Amino acid sequence: MKNGFVYILQSQKSKKYYIGSTDNLPRRLEEHNLGFGGVYSNRNTPWELVRYKEVASIKDARDLEKKVKAYKGGNAFKKIIRGEVPEWPKGAAC
Repeated sequence: MKNGFVYILQSQKSKKYYIGSTDNLPRRLEEHNLGFGGVYSNRNTPWELVRYKEVASIKDARDLEKKVKAYKGGNAFKKIIRGEVPEWPKGAAC
């Protein structure tokens, strides 16, 4: 089974965050920066990978994405962004 990823991007234009999931993180980041995605994603390019987490499957990634989106803006989300949650490494490592 193929691993999945949950990722957090930050727009270099608006400084807003985007949370998504994929089975191919480098390809998906490139797609975001080329404008392949929704209106929000396209309007806020370029994107920088801030944090990501690898999980066992794309299903697990989609489930975790929903959880992270549910607490976006809260303390748990802020801890991930600040690097206080070790299982969410910085995006540059990917």
